[in-house]
Amino acid sequence: MICYSRTTSDNKDFQKLVEALDAELRIIDGEDHLFYAQLNKTAGIRYVIVAYEDNTAVGCGAIREYGEETMEVKRMYVQTAHRGKGVAFGVLSELEKWAAELKYKKCILETGDKQIAAINLYQKSGYNRMENFGKYQGIGNSVCFEKLLE
Repeated sequence: MICYSRTTSDNKDFQKLVEALDAELRIIDGEDHLFYAQLNKTAGIRYVIVAYEDNTAVGCGAIREYGEETMEVKRMYVQTAHRGKGVAFGVLSELEKWAAELKYKKCILETGDKQIAAINLYQKSGYNRMENFGKYQGIGNSVCFEKLLE
């Protein structure tokens, strides 16, 4: 059974999962990795979800304020052996619930066009494609999404 824990970016399990995420993204992003890495700093993030199975951290995600009514989803990751089991969907749902509790009206996010599983997750979770925002404007391999929260 998967349990979801609310924490911060100081959480050691979150930090280990982010290290694994960054290692995977270095391969996927290739030469573009340095650009994206600068946008994915985790220090000081106050809203982090870590997914646990049998007390082992298997997935994570975070939200940080992007605007007065908007949270940005960051650092979504599930260990390879636990993919396809709904962990990412659970993490994302917990992040959305937390953002709504904090009175935010919308979540936005960016992912790479090579990350097909992530794109499918966001679309199945009710996210709609939007114009690239912020530092992703004009970046051809960035895909941005948004979802209004209930």
